[in-house]
Amino acid sequence: MRKSLLVFLLCLAPAWASGELSNRRAPGFSLPDINIKQHDLADYRGKVVLLEIMNTKCPHCMKFAGTLEEVTKKYAGRVQVLAIANPPDTIQTVGQFLREHGISYPILFDCGQASSSYMMATPENPKVEIPHLFLIDQTGVIRNDFGYSLLTMGIFDGTDLFGQVDKLLAAPAGHATQKARPKK
Repeated sequence: MRKSLLVFLLCLAPAWASGELSNRRAPGFSLPDINIKQHDLADYRGKVVLLEIMNTKCPHCMKFAGTLEEVTKKYAGRVQVLAIANPPDTIQTVGQFLREHGISYPILFDCGQASSSYMMATPENPKVEIPHLFLIDQTGVIRNDFGYSLLTMGIFDGTDLFGQVDKLLAAPAGHATQKARPKK
C-alpha cells in the first residue's frame, strides 16, 4: 500500500511542480538565431511550441537538448521547439552547443527581455531560472511550464515530456489541458 501511494504521488509530482506561469497568452517576441534569421512566435501559430529558457553551460540543459531533439523528430510538422539563450552565451558558445549536441531546432538570442517576460520577472523578483520549459498551444496560450526541480526531473531527464506533448496535441486548440490555477 505504501509503495503504491509513493508511485501515485511521484506520478502527480510534475503537475504539482509546474504551471505557475501558465494559463496566459504567451508573450510575443522576434529574436535572431545563430544565422541571424528572425523567429517570431506568431509565425508558429497552429503548432504546439515548446520554448526552453536555457544556457549552454547548464548541465541540465545539455542533457535536455537530446530530449528536445527527439521531440523535434517525433512530432515534425506539429510541434516547434525553440530555445532562448541569454548573455553570457554568444554566437560561438551556441554554435559549439549546437554541434556538440546535434541540435536541429533553433536557439535564439535574447538580451533578457523575452526571458524576463516569460518568467514574469520584476524588479522585486528579477530571477530567471534555467532550464525552464513553456508548453504553448496552437493558439498561443501557455498551457504549462516546468522549472527544473526534483519534482520535474521526469520532464527534463526522462520521458514525461512526451506525455505532456501528446495531451496538448489531443486537446482541442484553445482548451486547457489542466485546470487553470487562480492568480496570486
